[in-house]
Amino acid sequence: MTNFYKDNDDIQFLIRHIDLGKLAELSEEKFRFADEFEYAPRDAAEAVQNYDMVLDSLGQLSADFIAPRAEDVDRQGPTLNEDHTVTYAKGISESLDKLAKADVMGFTLPHRFGGLNFTTTVYSIAIEIVSRADAALMNIFGLQGIAETINAFASEEIKQKYLHDFSAGRVTGAMALTEPDAGSDLQAIKLHAFQDDSGSWFLHGVKRFITNGCGEVLLVLARSEPERSGGLGLSLFVCRRGATIHIRRLEDKLGIHGSPTCEIFFDNTPCELIGERQRGLVTYVMSLMNGARIGIAAQSVGIAEAAFRVARDYAAERAQFGVRIEKLPAVRDMLIDMKIAIEAGRALLYETCRMVDMEIGYAKMLDGNPPADKAAAKQLKNDTRKYKRFAAMLTPMSKYYCSEMSNKVAYDSIQVLGGSGYMRDYACERHSRDARITIIYEGTSQLQIVAAVRGVCSGTAERFINELAGQDYEPAVKDLVEKLGEGLGQLKDAVVFVKENGTEYMDLYGRALVDIAIDLIMGYLLCSQAGTQVNMEVPMAGRTGQANNGLMVPMKERKAMVARRFICKNTPKIKALAELICSGDKSTFMDYEAVVGPVEID
Repeated sequence: MTNFYKDNDDIQFLIRHIDLGKLAELSEEKFRFADEFEYAPRDAAEAVQNYDMVLDSLGQLSADFIAPRAEDVDRQGPTLNEDHTVTYAKGISESLDKLAKADVMGFTLPHRFGGLNFTTTVYSIAIEIVSRADAALMNIFGLQGIAETINAFASEEIKQKYLHDFSAGRVTGAMALTEPDAGSDLQAIKLHAFQDDSGSWFLHGVKRFITNGCGEVLLVLARSEPERSGGLGLSLFVCRRGATIHIRRLEDKLGIHGSPTCEIFFDNTPCELIGERQRGLVTYVMSLMNGARIGIAAQSVGIAEAAFRVARDYAAERAQFGVRIEKLPAVRDMLIDMKIAIEAGRALLYETCRMVDMEIGYAKMLDGNPPADKAAAKQLKNDTRKYKRFAAMLTPMSKYYCSEMSNKVAYDSIQVLGGSGYMRDYACERHSRDARITIIYEGTSQLQIVAAVRGVCSGTAERFINELAGQDYEPAVKDLVEKLGEGLGQLKDAVVFVKENGTEYMDLYGRALVDIAIDLIMGYLLCSQAGTQVNMEVPMAGRTGQANNGLMVPMKERKAMVARRFICKNTPKIKALAELICSGDKSTFMDYEAVVGPVEID
């Protein structure tokens, strides 16, 4: 019987490779909750055991219950009712009920609200597992960031009002940000928030493209200061679904059909202010969106994993020209690149989550119980700032790389199946449609590059890579580490050249700069994995999950193979990108009008 957690050797390896015990100690605040809450762990070993048990249960549920319903969910989709409410596809409703009964709808919420208080890293593993089963369901399961935002910034009264219901799975949420004339540019939001004579808040206006906009609890970004334009005129509000909230339409989408994407009209809807006025975008929504971007990265890895497995199994069974097609060099090359791209993306994602968990944990220590020793307190403050900078850079990198990777893997999955892949007989066409949105929502790939390239050019990437380079590596990958060092030198030269040519030039070659930095980071992470002593072996060949004549290879040895292929294939790419950046070519600016041509506007 399949289990989407247990059958993934890479996840099983990484939960041993990552120091989850250290992250658990930070999340549990040195396990101080154990005496107050029955299910709070007493030490790191118990916490990691809890992680394993919950992920095991979720992996089984995803394989046995959620995945078999995904195709029907995709075909059925949600229904907009005459009373402006929405009915989920049958499989979505059934799966949400199962997830609520499994007590996994409050993954990162504190124990005092009935949550599991798990780390971002473990939550991302859960999102990946659910996304592999049904990417559309993840869009509801993965919106637990709504509750996290309430917990982080709302008053205690509002927390008590909403968070117990989130943990119990009695409510789902939505973040209502986008408007018809304010997509990526959230500073242009117009939805009006106003107070009556008693000081109560109300919302009036339209939101569009709202994932799960039919949810019971909505976080709404609105203009509370009508006389002030831009982000400082915006505040964040929370409201419950009710008679004054009308779903005007459901979008007819390419993919993720089971996830309702709504246009909402707020007709003087009662609401409550989250935190302070005018901090809605700058502080609260940016925090919310960073969490959502990690969620989309995890969703992307889950979709890619699902698409790869369809292609892998098909290639092992399909015979053409007298052989199984996995024996054909062109198909074999595609499959191995797909597999390595997924593992590289997963390595980047989990490292990003680790940085986020370190940042959150250290910030809690700094705010709640800083060391009495001045030197130790200063070091804690410096470490908190460091992890914050690293997390801020790695988050858009992860979202960008993993979503682009997911689209490539899903596309190649169809290609491996040929004509069959284009038909709805196989799930890879659905995976391809579902993957497409990941490079668009929560900020397009282009916007992720804009966010990440600042970290590359400010020196944050170099500092992070230097920390990776300073680790001890196995002799088997020392030559690969040297190649990465050469690549870092090329990146540094490219950054110097870009700075000499100004911000516009940096934005022009932002993608190339970010691609180099990501490839270097993932290369070091894969080399680090090749040095991890984990008592695991994996099948050398055969269908997914089955050994070929019992031949096995130690995971450590296999990881060295992965690192070697990844780095050797990317070394010339890094060199070429660096040369392109340093070429000084500005034809995009100079020749645009002549090459692209005019537009006739009526």
